[in-house]
Amino acid sequence: MIGVCKETEQNEKRVTITPEGVKKLTGEGQEIVVESGAGVDSSYSDEAYTEAGATIEPSREKILSECDILLAVQAPAVEDLKKMKPGSVLISFIWPLQNSDYVDVLKELNISGLAMDTIPRISRAQSMDALSSMSNIAGYKAALLGANQLDKYLPMMMTAAGTIPPAKVLVLGAGVAGLQAIATAKRLGAVVEAFDIRSAVKEQIESLGASFIEAEEDAGEDSETKGGYAKEQTESDKEKQQQLVHDHVAKSDIVITTALVPGRPAPKLIPKAMVDDMKAGSVIVDIAAEQGGNCELTKAGETVLHNGVSIMGPLNIPSMLAFHASKLYSKNQLSLLDLLLENGKPNFNFDDEIIVNATVTHNGELISPFVKENMQ
Repeated sequence: MIGVCKETEQNEKRVTITPEGVKKLTGEGQEIVVESGAGVDSSYSDEAYTEAGATIEPSREKILSECDILLAVQAPAVEDLKKMKPGSVLISFIWPLQNSDYVDVLKELNISGLAMDTIPRISRAQSMDALSSMSNIAGYKAALLGANQLDKYLPMMMTAAGTIPPAKVLVLGAGVAGLQAIATAKRLGAVVEAFDIRSAVKEQIESLGASFIEAEEDAGEDSETKGGYAKEQTESDKEKQQQLVHDHVAKSDIVITTALVPGRPAPKLIPKAMVDDMKAGSVIVDIAAEQGGNCELTKAGETVLHNGVSIMGPLNIPSMLAFHASKLYSKNQLSLLDLLLENGKPNFNFDDEIIVNATVTHNGELISPFVKENMQ
């Protein structure tokens, strides 16, 4: 039995699997039990799940205690884990590098924990890459949040009263979220610049119509990990990067920051002194707010006003687009289940690069080489 419970974390509106996903699984002979109201916040009704072949169950405790596999978006509370039976499987975001105590609980309870956030970024795993799916949404929404907060037009406007120049948008970090922020800001008519320590992304940035801010001597290939992430930088490197982007930040109407380092606090790209030089009315949208923020003045979950500059620290941005975020995440989980299940039951094939890295715990042991290598 595969169980789906309503998300309990504050401001979490996503659901782990959509009725469309349920229909696929029931068509393969799986029994799906969904907690009543699990999809309501993302506009998926109980009736839609019933029509897709799921059983609606009002008792959360019954689902937790009886399911063989529990699907979730956010890692369930420890109280929920304790209600699950030994040997059962949890598939969700777990963030094991930041939550070692949670990993210990999974081991103690003999729950096999598969983390959607430790799936390797390889071609074969693209359909399961929930991090990219959610980052894409975050980049799109960040551009809209910035546009909404700004008290100016984004596109150039030619009117009878005169011509209004386009707004200037700067995106720091050109991963999946950054590239989508660039594309969205361009579609809204802004003039867009972008900076990333990885010179390899220059072509991608320019293909979207943005200008790449380039150092005289870039960091080269050493600035990127095997997984395509930016490496953590030395203090000297950070200082050089801040000097490089300072003038660009000061001239921008909107700055969108997206820089993250797996398992580490977000790098500080914008110190207070840099914000002091920004124009009144300009906006910073800090996508990395949950990991400490890329701006020194960011406060998670708040919009701070400093010398007329709005510094936004939005939390759980994908949940703001819960309908499509759920749809994409559901497809990511279905792809992982296709790989994991054999004859309808979990088969932990640790010769498979995806399965071994996604499996944080199994049979009371820590499994994932990625987690072992990076856990502090």
